[in-house]
Amino acid sequence: MAAPSSYEALLPTPPPGEQLVFIGPPAEPTPLPRLITALRTITSLDGLTDTEYAWLATNGSENVGDDGAIVFLDGSPCDKLQFILMGEIQVRRRNSGSGALWIGRAGQMTGKLPFSRMKTYGGDGYAVGPVWGLHLHQDLFPQMLATIPSMTQRCVSVLLDRVREVTRIEQQAEKLAALGKLAANLAHELNNPASAAQRSASSLFSELRQYGDQKYRLGNLCLSDTQTSQYRSWIARTRSRMAEYEALAETTAHDPLAEIDRESTLIKWLEDHNIPNPWAIAPSLSETTITTAQLDELAGIATSEVLPIAVATFASSLRVERMAETVVNSTVRIFDLIRAIKDYSYMDQAPIQEVDLAQALENTLVMFKSRLHDVKVETNFDPALPPVGAYGSELNQVWTALIENALDAMKDHGTLRLHTRLSGQLAFVEVWDSGPGIEPDLKSRIFEPFYTTKAPGRGLGLGLDTVQRIVTKHSGFTHVESKPGATCFQIRLPLNQAQAY
Repeated sequence: MAAPSSYEALLPTPPPGEQLVFIGPPAEPTPLPRLITALRTITSLDGLTDTEYAWLATNGSENVGDDGAIVFLDGSPCDKLQFILMGEIQVRRRNSGSGALWIGRAGQMTGKLPFSRMKTYGGDGYAVGPVWGLHLHQDLFPQMLATIPSMTQRCVSVLLDRVREVTRIEQQAEKLAALGKLAANLAHELNNPASAAQRSASSLFSELRQYGDQKYRLGNLCLSDTQTSQYRSWIARTRSRMAEYEALAETTAHDPLAEIDRESTLIKWLEDHNIPNPWAIAPSLSETTITTAQLDELAGIATSEVLPIAVATFASSLRVERMAETVVNSTVRIFDLIRAIKDYSYMDQAPIQEVDLAQALENTLVMFKSRLHDVKVETNFDPALPPVGAYGSELNQVWTALIENALDAMKDHGTLRLHTRLSGQLAFVEVWDSGPGIEPDLKSRIFEPFYTTKAPGRGLGLGLDTVQRIVTKHSGFTHVESKPGATCFQIRLPLNQAQAY
């Protein structure tokens, strides 16, 4: 069956070589007795009289379709009460993957129900297997309620069940989406130190062998005790000076151009002193603060035969130490992330904890570090603010939602400010962003469930609803102030709520 012309703008793109097919009336109407028998399988209609079943069968319109046929389209008018007599209908959103948002099975009453405020469908409905149904247009609702008075209670019961089910599904999808974002951020953060540690560890094997060879060559020179003592003294003095310079260098910004100039200078020195492979030795030396004057000092105590091996051995030792340092620093970073994750999730802890709000906000920032490269983060945490008795893992959902909203509003470019302070017997938390602000006519709706200003597939509209629900559970208050360039979400939490849960 061809698509209705009014749906053309709503049509999904079919796979190559395939044509969209819609459900439609059967070639031959079903005999009335068989239709009534099928209606008796609808559980919501149990208890109707024969006359009432006959009214539905007589006034309803049949529709049938094969597997994959379109029952309705996302955004199309919802104006019919639908009885599913056979088969299954799956509702999917185009930008949310292949998972079903809702599944309607044979024996259910669905679609537009009396007293429902639904105007359009919230997804595309597809037939799974052969589908047979009976629909009743909303224009017949008043007559149906007058002819079958019990339909009022039946429809209200179905509406309540449907609201609970859809809310549960949406909340589950929101949790999965949040978990997916968290996992992606953590994977990104863990990948960098893990890759650095893996690269350094794999290179360390060959470098240790090379360092051992250099030491063996140096030993074969059979240096005198005096030469050995002078060489060791030079190494001790040089490392001591390098440590002092590196401590000062940590306070200054890294300059890649200056490092390139240093490498060029060191290559020239190595070439002037006939050191083999200067291009391999100079990079290791340029990463440190060693100077040509210190190398001149070594040249003054080492013979022309000893100098190349002594320099190569010293440079190899520096490379080994750098690689080992990278492995240590990377694994420390990984353990710091794991500790932050445990603190963030309050793993292995009781449901209610004494929560340090400043630390909780810091742990949440760790989860978003991959998005903070172009964001200036300003924190102002009141050291006098005592811990708050709360469900720590739930409270972290609040900070996650607010920080994520702030980053989305700024498109990951701007200023994010986090403030905490003590206000009487309340802990006061503010999350500021420098985004474009919230339009005044939308400000009153942002905490509504399922309301979102994001593009389809980017959000379910449950983030701020979750924020308000969790804060209310803690007997707290949520408030927002917004203008272009400055949006502030304010959270007030009582300090002692352990007795209120």
